[in-house]
Amino acid sequence: MLASRLIRLIETHAQSLTRETMQDVMTNERTRSFHRVSKAELEPRIAALFENLGKWIGDPSEAAVKKEYEYWGSARFHQEIPLNEILYCVILTKKHLRRFIREHGLVAFANDRVTPDELVPVELYGIQELNYMVGDFFDKALYYLTLGYENAAKKSHADSRA
Repeated sequence: MLASRLIRLIETHAQSLTRETMQDVMTNERTRSFHRVSKAELEPRIAALFENLGKWIGDPSEAAVKKEYEYWGSARFHQEIPLNEILYCVILTKKHLRRFIREHGLVAFANDRVTPDELVPVELYGIQELNYMVGDFFDKALYYLTLGYENAAKKSHADSRA
């Protein structure tokens, strides 16, 4: 599958993708609460997404995505980061990933393929397939992140009533 070559390229460039996403999250008006989260804590979480993308997309059990993003949601609740800002952080991450796919996936037309080393020739179907898989992954991530956040809120509410 040609899309798997692009996933490997994403994992290889995880560091630069992480740096760009971090810059956006730390300066974006819609993620103001993240400005108080330490870089040492946030950066590995964002990097893990890019570094493990192939594993997370290819795991039909969802166990790794569930564990990571429920934890993420719970941790952000305890840091008093509003849910809308957490969701927007994930949206920004997805935006950077999709931009990378657009820039590095070259749709081939009429056998006219002259590509630099960093470009991966991907047929239109491969791009569509990868975009579907990425969208599906982010849907699951958002669901489990919200679930982790809500569970932490319920537990906190129950603890405060006891």
